[in-house]
Amino acid sequence: MNDDTKNHWEDVYARRTPDSVSWFQPHAEHSLDLIARTGLTHDAAIIDVGGGASTLVDDLLARGYHDLTVLDLSAAALDAAQARLGDDARRVRWLEADITEVALPAQRYDLWHDRAVFHFPTDAAQRQAYVERVLRAVKPGGHVIVATFAEDGPDRCSGLPVMRYGADTLHAEFGVPFELLEHSRETHHTPGGAVQQFVYCYCRRSAS
Repeated sequence: MNDDTKNHWEDVYARRTPDSVSWFQPHAEHSLDLIARTGLTHDAAIIDVGGGASTLVDDLLARGYHDLTVLDLSAAALDAAQARLGDDARRVRWLEADITEVALPAQRYDLWHDRAVFHFPTDAAQRQAYVERVLRAVKPGGHVIVATFAEDGPDRCSGLPVMRYGADTLHAEFGVPFELLEHSRETHHTPGGAVQQFVYCYCRRSAS
């Protein structure tokens, strides 16, 4: 784990409340809609990568999903989510880890969700390590939803440089083992009033 990167995110959450960071959404409606359209049952195993203090897990619990994992580099972000959920936090698995280094269980998840993590690795080796984790952890035939800044989105976030993608270039990072089922855009309004453009790719992992 890169200590500088981890310290950066711990500092972000030490200085700012979860509902004031630029990526905050009261409800992750776009993601929730895509997840619903997968047709997965409430028994599906779902991992939210970089979920941190996101409210996605709250809404998934409310919709009846019960095999949920939230992974984030920041302990402070995970603590904020657990405090918000109260007793319901015990219904979720919480992983404090770097997604490019973590050892996830093989073929464990029916759905991998990531909104606003994959645009941070600017090094090709880091992106390859990320994709390797997806290939290992998602079941054959499983679903992958990844959202990043679009080509006309910001080129920095929280003081860090980011990659920007179109649907084709984002899908290309994952390659042949992932069939692109659909892509879409989201105009995100930050708590501070800025407008950010996101691109979403919804893929299915090959069955072999």
